[in-house]
Amino acid sequence: MSDHPTTGSDAGKEAVAQDPAQDAGQDKSIEKRLKKDPENSDAQLDRGLDESMDASDPPSATRPGDKGEPPKSSGFDEAAEAERQQDA
Repeated sequence: MSDHPTTGSDAGKEAVAQDPAQDAGQDKSIEKRLKKDPENSDAQLDRGLDESMDASDPPSATRPGDKGEPPKSSGFDEAAEAERQQDA
């Protein structure tokens, strides 16, 4: 049993009544742009949006406040670590 609406059966097989274009990640123009320039942040974002569910699955290409640096670690004490490195 499936949760997808189906059309008539073809030799006992159910055919899903869903347009293949509804599947995520089907926009060929985005893939062309990424092949041309893999570092294109707009194309990366577009691919993430194309592959995500509306409003519930934010694309991984977006990080609020991201300036390209790793996030600061909570609990990491640079001074204490530098002192440990000198003692070693």
